[in-house]
Amino acid sequence: MRRHLEIGFLVITLIAEGALSCSVLLAQNASAPSIQEQLEAQYQLAKMGSDSSGPTVLQQGTMLVVQKGGILGTPWGSPKGCPAKFKDDDLQPPGKLCTAARGHGGKHGFGALTSHLPGSTAGDVSSSSTDTSSTQYFKVGDKVYPTKIDVNPKKDSIAFSIVACDTCNGTNPPTYYKSEVDFQFAKGSLQKGDVSKIEDTIGEVFSIDNSSGSQQDQGAQAGQGQDQGQSQDQGQAAAPPAQPVSIQKGQTPDQVQAALGQPDKTVDLGSKKIWVYKDLKVTFINGKVSDVQ
Repeated sequence: MRRHLEIGFLVITLIAEGALSCSVLLAQNASAPSIQEQLEAQYQLAKMGSDSSGPTVLQQGTMLVVQKGGILGTPWGSPKGCPAKFKDDDLQPPGKLCTAARGHGGKHGFGALTSHLPGSTAGDVSSSSTDTSSTQYFKVGDKVYPTKIDVNPKKDSIAFSIVACDTCNGTNPPTYYKSEVDFQFAKGSLQKGDVSKIEDTIGEVFSIDNSSGSQQDQGAQAGQGQDQGQSQDQGQAAAPPAQPVSIQKGQTPDQVQAALGQPDKTVDLGSKKIWVYKDLKVTFINGKVSDVQ
């Protein structure tokens, strides 16, 4: 009977330990953020909306700078455009099949689209902010916001959607061109979860603009700098004038150096030494100032 009790107690102990281990493992897995979550933490998504003038950016996202050409932009109200593809360090522009179907023409990628913003008519479309009849390639150096990140581990791909930051690019009237780049990774790369390498790959096409700042912040910084400069000027103006440097007969070389600094030239004649400065000459005999010219 006692042996049966010991065996039963051992089984219960093993089950409890196993359950505890599973709970810890599940907790660890639950706490680990997904690639999607980590990327959205790195790239804050912009929120788009509309007002009386048409589409507008309701909330700014992480400022990005376009690093490669070949990304075709379409107005925000147009249907899904033709995404570019980035694979093996090479960005491939949209294929001719897609652009031909959309009616794009010319070497600059301009062409006609037939749809408009919801609720508008052909007569309502009078500016590039609401006109969905044109497209344009993003230029290297253009600033954009991310609007959507779609991670697909099964296909080893990430669809990265953007919208132009027209105020940053000096575009007036605004266009709010949007686009998408499909990043294709090696098989199994997204399942390994090495987000740093994924971000490095995205950075080859869209680098984070760390130098960007609001004009208000820049203005405030300029104002602070001006205030500090004025304070320094006032402090300097209020400071008493410096006492004139005095060199006296009998002073040692150390005392002269403390007052005038290092000489430009020195002449060593044994017991007699001559220190030459820009506008005066000091003569020492036996380590004492004997003459100043």
